[in-house]
Amino acid sequence: MGNPHAIFWVDDVGAYDLPRFGPLLENHPIFPERANITLAHIVDRDHITIRTWERGAGLTRACGSAACATAVAAARLKRTNRIVQISLPGGELAIEWRERDDHVLMTGPATFDMRGDFDPVLFASVA
Repeated sequence: MGNPHAIFWVDDVGAYDLPRFGPLLENHPIFPERANITLAHIVDRDHITIRTWERGAGLTRACGSAACATAVAAARLKRTNRIVQISLPGGELAIEWRERDDHVLMTGPATFDMRGDFDPVLFASVA
């Protein structure tokens, strides 16, 4: 996916204190570049539920690369089909790992989350 992922298969993604152990695992020496930490529950062959601690960002409502990595890992382990629905705290994604070219396609909604402005003084030294 372009960034490292560690996926833990669990029965209930909400049963673990991800904000507590996510940063410990993200920064563990076995991950020299740090890693996204995902808890994944396979609902059935077409549906997975995940929660992710995203490296450098923390607990996130959605992480597309984690959804894609989880879908591919589940299919490689023969736990799911190559087309799955991924449920995240922030919504639903459809992930397809195409057999013909090994591409991973992600489809889901895009919504506006927030708007912000930077104080121009922050950029005075680079202008």
